[in-house]
Amino acid sequence: MIEKRDFYINGKWVAPSAPNDFEVIDPSTEEPCAVISLGSEADANAAVAAAKAAFPGWMATPVEERIAMVEKLVDIYAARSEDLAQAMSVEMGAPIDMARTQQSGAGIYHLKNFIRAAKAFQFDRPLGDHAPNDRIIYEAVGVAALITPWNWPMNQVTLKVGAAAIAGCTMVLKPSEQSPLNAMIFAEMMDEAGFPAGVFNLVNGDGVGVGSRLSGHPDVDMVSFTGSTRAGTAISKNAADTLKKVHLELGGKGANVVFADADEKAVKRGVLHMMNNTGQSCNAPSRMLVQRPIYDQAVETAAEVANKVTVGSASEEGRHIGPVVNEVQWSKIQDLIQKGIDEGARLVAGGTGRPEGLNKGYYVRPTVFADANNQMTVAREEIFGPVLTMIPFDTEEEAIEIANDTPYGLTNYVQTQDGDRANRMARALRSGMVEMNGQSRGAGSPFGGMKQSGNGREGGVWGLEDFLEVKAVGGWAAK
Repeated sequence: MIEKRDFYINGKWVAPSAPNDFEVIDPSTEEPCAVISLGSEADANAAVAAAKAAFPGWMATPVEERIAMVEKLVDIYAARSEDLAQAMSVEMGAPIDMARTQQSGAGIYHLKNFIRAAKAFQFDRPLGDHAPNDRIIYEAVGVAALITPWNWPMNQVTLKVGAAAIAGCTMVLKPSEQSPLNAMIFAEMMDEAGFPAGVFNLVNGDGVGVGSRLSGHPDVDMVSFTGSTRAGTAISKNAADTLKKVHLELGGKGANVVFADADEKAVKRGVLHMMNNTGQSCNAPSRMLVQRPIYDQAVETAAEVANKVTVGSASEEGRHIGPVVNEVQWSKIQDLIQKGIDEGARLVAGGTGRPEGLNKGYYVRPTVFADANNQMTVAREEIFGPVLTMIPFDTEEEAIEIANDTPYGLTNYVQTQDGDRANRMARALRSGMVEMNGQSRGAGSPFGGMKQSGNGREGGVWGLEDFLEVKAVGGWAAK
């Protein structure tokens, strides 16, 4: 059992205004691993008041000093990376090796990218040669509420906190109550880095309580939220009365379009990508669209690969997938797998129930459905588990139609050796990101989606701009 901590508000750890304990469950064992306090409206108000009071001073701090503090944070992060990995492994089920490399590693990666982007960013610039007395000033939005999910905790915390801090915003972080331990370690790191009191605040809580209070608070100028589309809709409605900025990174149902000329590893790569993090990624390639000449072989390959994916405890070292985060998610995934069977998709790997030999823990069998169509529930709903749906297609035009026939628009994938076709597909697919032939996006590339996958962009220059207002000044006095 991990030691209980309170909230971090105005530069110190403080007790909650009222006792409201919440057990954090280790999904590998179904046993409690920690107890935290869920905040109240009074706790959220106190954190917002601290951030509001700190904002003028932090915004006025030269950007070079803000960058230097984030650079110090990077050094502290590196020293605490094992603590972060252990916390994420036990609280949300990431296998420890994966937690060390991907889960913890993502945070330091994003912070370094923000530092590089900020050093090249002109926060104060002339409009142009045609208007010598006009300036464009980028200044902080204000108090930012940062609401982060459980599936990639430190990835999302750093994407928001790093950008907000450099931009000059003060902030209140509400991590998911399902995976709060890593965020509390991060608060210790912010404190050690020496950020002024009130710049960074942390209040644990659920979405209905602290989340709702933050998104509707009149002194919060911006909400940056990552999570489900359903919750993003509720936050947008709650924030509307105060006309605050709302930036959302939501769900996805990405298509991985595999053409007949795809490289020989394309199908295997797609299955393993889908199973990574036990399928709990909004940008997972959960629909594999395969051109008909290679479809039968692709189904056979996908089943072989999925059947070789091992499942085990998050505490065990090695290459395997862990449990899903909690019982609610496990039950939802089981229902959707059964729905796929009932609606006529052909089950070629996995299925309902726990993997053989695992009788406790929220473990899911790596599952592949073939012969699906795009109207089936497993092709339309975000399952958020290790479940792949395969759909055949004939022509490039048909592939585009199927891929775009979804309310989501986060990430799509293309596998083809025809460069012209790849580029056509990249333009035609309606998503915020497109990755081709196993090549991921470069450092500082913006992360975000279209349609019901959200708005705004995280990472690099675009991530900084999300936390900045644009001020146009005419009649600037030349020096």
